[in-house]
Amino acid sequence: MNKIIIELSNLTKSFNTKKNIKVLKKINYKFKAGKIYSLMGPSGSGKSTLLNLMSLIDRPSNGSIKFESKQIDFNKKKNNDMFRANNIGIIYQQDNLLSDFTALENVYLSSLASGNKIEEAKSKSKKILKNVGLSNRMEHYPTELSGGEKQRVAIARALINEPKIILADEPTGSLDKNTSQEIFYLLKKQINSQRLIIFATHNRFFANKSDCLLEMIDGNIKTINGRV
Repeated sequence: MNKIIIELSNLTKSFNTKKNIKVLKKINYKFKAGKIYSLMGPSGSGKSTLLNLMSLIDRPSNGSIKFESKQIDFNKKKNNDMFRANNIGIIYQQDNLLSDFTALENVYLSSLASGNKIEEAKSKSKKILKNVGLSNRMEHYPTELSGGEKQRVAIARALINEPKIILADEPTGSLDKNTSQEIFYLLKKQINSQRLIIFATHNRFFANKSDCLLEMIDGNIKTINGRV
């Protein structure tokens, strides 16, 4: 039986602008290790908001998030930042690479952030960049890389600390069809029995290749198909 990695209980998120807008409404869901989940829904449906909550970048208005049965205390920001660094890899639609640093530096800086020594961080980063097909591009800067190459660096950066959770927000959204397929299958290869992957997408072709397709509808999650 697959272990539950993330458990959402009555999770809500509202934004107070000129009026109170409820984006997420009492979501209850359990995400299991060894599975890849796709999250679909139109723009503004709450996909990115949900990923931001699960990545501990944002905090819910109400409800709770548990990681491996341990409830997150959103008042403990430093603890949560360290938990994120060691357990959660994040991939965005825009690669968010640091423009003044090489591909190798962009990856190993994430390892340093979790407390690893520089030589160990560099060694691990070189190995991961080689595994994602960038052995000849390590010393190149983001401006010297193609869109697909930059997203490969972003995947390597997300993997450097061997996270149990990978959260990807439209990771192929800004890429052409062929590059999108390469990146998607590279991401899917990162699943293992101890790891969970959740990716938000507008691409139903990719979504249908997940273990479980989820759709954001009226601030909640609906399971469209599930092999979990």
